[in-house]
Amino acid sequence: MSLSPVIYSQYTQILKEELIPALGCTEPICIAYASAKARQTLGEFPEMAIVESSGNIIKNCKGAIVPNTGSLKGIAAAAVIGIVGGDPDKKLEVLSGVTSENVARAKEILKTDFCRVKLLTTPALLHVIVTVKSAGHSALVEIVHTHTNIVRIEKDGQTIFEKPYDPKKFNDSMTDRSVLNVKDIKEFADTVELSELSDLIERQIDCNSRISEEGLKHPYGVQVGYNLRKYYGDDVKIKAKAAAAAGSDARMSGCTLPVVINSGSGNQGMTVSLPVIEYAKYLKVSHEKLIRALILSNLIAIHQKTGIGRLSAYCGAVSAACGSGAGITYLYGGTYEQICRTITNTLADIPGIVCDGAKPSCAAKIASSVDAAIMAHCLSMANKSFQPGDGIIESNVEETIENVGILGREGMKETDEEILKLMIK
Repeated sequence: MSLSPVIYSQYTQILKEELIPALGCTEPICIAYASAKARQTLGEFPEMAIVESSGNIIKNCKGAIVPNTGSLKGIAAAAVIGIVGGDPDKKLEVLSGVTSENVARAKEILKTDFCRVKLLTTPALLHVIVTVKSAGHSALVEIVHTHTNIVRIEKDGQTIFEKPYDPKKFNDSMTDRSVLNVKDIKEFADTVELSELSDLIERQIDCNSRISEEGLKHPYGVQVGYNLRKYYGDDVKIKAKAAAAAGSDARMSGCTLPVVINSGSGNQGMTVSLPVIEYAKYLKVSHEKLIRALILSNLIAIHQKTGIGRLSAYCGAVSAACGSGAGITYLYGGTYEQICRTITNTLADIPGIVCDGAKPSCAAKIASSVDAAIMAHCLSMANKSFQPGDGIIESNVEETIENVGILGREGMKETDEEILKLMIK
């Protein structure tokens, strides 16, 4: 193996940091987690709550149903159910124990002015501050950059926990992602000792397959996945798109099954894995080959999202589908060059899908992104690739990925602001 022990260890740790289970859309869950932690810190049920959050959190909380609540949506709903029935010790599964009694109580509280929501002015794209108050007491919890990264806890105005952070650097508390590159990712996928990561990947296969099956069987959202299968047929290309879309159908509409996320997103976690799983079934490859393909797919998606940031106007389904396209190419025995062409072809096609929040239509964006990635794979296996100078495409894949990072992080800032204005007007 040509990878150094340091790089090998970093790649392993990156996957362990990113591939974690979450119940429901991660932005409402982030609000619920911070609120549950604030109530735990306060030590009693509060008389009021104030939720301050960055614009991207507001955007992604507006249209997604808060899990285990039936039909509740929005920041206030996520905060109140977190306070009423959340268990902060379960982090991104904070609402897994919510009962019907908790939901009924939350609905009554939401009829009052118990919870106030404010837009937080911050350079951090993911930033939440929840303050809860009761007679003579208060508690505050602040989260920055990642959905469970608590950087400050206060009780009655006194800081009881604090850690430094850079508001402009989203991964300052995580393993350095700058070590990622396509060549080393493929080498790692080829050579990693699977006993170190198999449990992690098996959990992704199990959780994400279960919610996909749920979305195909039951009428969540507008049933993008189900209708793809119904009207387009059983070709593996359709099954791959439908599997990922169906998972999103279920998840965005309140399904209580957990998913294993990628880059902080359940939709991305499903998009990066389910198409690869469907192609592995079709090709009848070994289970080891599937696990290695998923390692590659996940790392390619993380690599691309590193330059863009956790939350952006750039739809994360594109990065995730790009990863799954690369994973499909890997299943076919694709070379490094063919994997690079798959990535390049995908990014030449759909680098402009906008994120206008988490909601049922994410399933359609996922289907479109996976379709583009499959076409990119097919072109690559035919030794076809878009060339340097075709828009943002550069002479090597790393420069192209860097361009997309700049586009999503810098070029779409104003787009992100306008989307938010439209959504909250």
